[in-house]
Amino acid sequence: MKKQDLPQDESNLKSANMTEVLYVTDENDNYTTANSTGWDAKKAALDESMELIHERIEEARQNVANNKVSPIVYFMELNKMDLGVLAAYVGMWQWRVKRHFRPKKFKTLSETVLKKYADAFGISVDELKNFDGK
Repeated sequence: MKKQDLPQDESNLKSANMTEVLYVTDENDNYTTANSTGWDAKKAALDESMELIHERIEEARQNVANNKVSPIVYFMELNKMDLGVLAAYVGMWQWRVKRHFRPKKFKTLSETVLKKYADAFGISVDELKNFDGK
């Protein structure tokens, strides 16, 4: 793509005052880099991805409210983490973290374990313990 043809459409990047560096060709057909705020096709893909993320967060919130899962699941989704990432942050095996997804098991967790989760999510232990999904 030629540097002068690089799209500068409205996107999530522009609203966050960010740009993306892309390789383009200059007027002499030499490769160089240029900044772009995005283009419509990429915006559509990002918007769809963000919508899916918001749906997952809402589903997790409802599952916490219905006592199907612990608040750990909600905050994991809210922070765009998966089981492997969360396990690495709290320094536990994935199977152990997955057990903590169960509300009954969550209620028995020590303050030390809850603190690890709270720190990973950037919240207080009280916020984690008292989140009811409502």
